[in-house]
Amino acid sequence: MDYISLFISAFVAATLLPFYSEVILGVMLVNGADPLWLWLSATCGNTLGSWVNWVLGKYLLHFQEKRWFPFKPESLEKAQQSFNKYGLWSLLFAWLPIIGDPITFIAGMMKVRALPFLILVFIGKGLRYAIVIAMTLTAMG
Repeated sequence: MDYISLFISAFVAATLLPFYSEVILGVMLVNGADPLWLWLSATCGNTLGSWVNWVLGKYLLHFQEKRWFPFKPESLEKAQQSFNKYGLWSLLFAWLPIIGDPITFIAGMMKVRALPFLILVFIGKGLRYAIVIAMTLTAMG
């Protein structure tokens, strides 16, 4: 496995598709990969995967009047109210299971600007991967 594999797995894990990158990161770390490169690969891949959700949220909303649109108006309104309540800073929690991916999707729907989105998501996801790496290294002794 190489850093590109980790990047791709982290990218897919951040989209609305169910996938996890921590196992690949852990295996690579145990096999002697450079922790800094692991952190950078995973954080960048996961952040860009979240950006895909943001793009989908931003542009898919144009089709909300179509029959095939996957979200009901009530669900959209509730999600938008929640995002407004917690604000831009909620993007720091885009790494959380279950709610993280929808947060990034809703940020696109709410037309959050790209640069603040990418910075906040990168910080949150970077901290998560730093903790995963630190815990793995500690467990390895």
